[in-house]
Amino acid sequence: MQMNHTVVKLIAEFIIQFFLYSFAGWCMEVILKYRQFHRFINRGFLIGPYCPIYGSGAVVISVLVGGTVGIDGGYGETFLASFVICGLLEYFVSWYMEKLFHARWWDYSQKPMNLNGRIWIGNLILFGLGGIFIVKWMNPPFFEWIGRWPIWLEYGAAIVILLIMLSDYIASHVLFHMVRKEIDGVDADNSEEVSTKIRVLLRSKPALLRRIGDAYPALTVSPKVVLAILKKHQERLAENVKNAQEQLVESVKNAHQHFAEDVKNGREHFAEDVKNFKGHIL
Repeated sequence: MQMNHTVVKLIAEFIIQFFLYSFAGWCMEVILKYRQFHRFINRGFLIGPYCPIYGSGAVVISVLVGGTVGIDGGYGETFLASFVICGLLEYFVSWYMEKLFHARWWDYSQKPMNLNGRIWIGNLILFGLGGIFIVKWMNPPFFEWIGRWPIWLEYGAAIVILLIMLSDYIASHVLFHMVRKEIDGVDADNSEEVSTKIRVLLRSKPALLRRIGDAYPALTVSPKVVLAILKKHQERLAENVKNAQEQLVESVKNAHQHFAEDVKNGREHFAEDVKNFKGHIL
């Protein structure tokens, strides 16, 4: 019973840690984009002020090498674990969002030592250093501080966080699927043209959809999606051409039948007129 209580308490603490680092990551993203674009941009997949990719990375590193559950890693082990795990996490999220919503939401293709434009060496090094900062300097006072909370407050805060973020995830998922429909419906000849049209289109949409365009100003539509769109348009064009040809053949066939019928009727009328004429003469 004591073991179950300890595990549940630890899970609640990790949920709160996840939320706090998600919020911290969101703040960092907002500051970086403010310096770049000189305006507030609500970054991230979710509507609220949090970026779960940062919270997830912090929790996974804390569990594996933070000494709370897994090993108590040294500086080198913590750096390497953060470098690899956070890199894998960012790569997976990039791939998953592109697969699900048909767009590349960030792209490091112009950065040195990048992998498929999804991750690059600069971020990976920052992840490693960030992991050391979290595990060695932030976690000890954090767990000491939260350990002094009443149990009801820990559990209550964890439940509220889960409910808020789950509701936000569902709403954001619906919004991103609406963007996907817009992407799939765009008529263009190449990826850049589709991406430009989508960015312009999102700026004219209601606030929540417009937020997605603002959050990902470098949005580019997946080339595979563009090829699929073009293939769909080509198939539709081929189908229209086929239908037009069939209608033309049918029209010519009907016209030929009518013409043959008219010729036949004309001959019969002519023969009848000749017969009547001969009868009058005789």
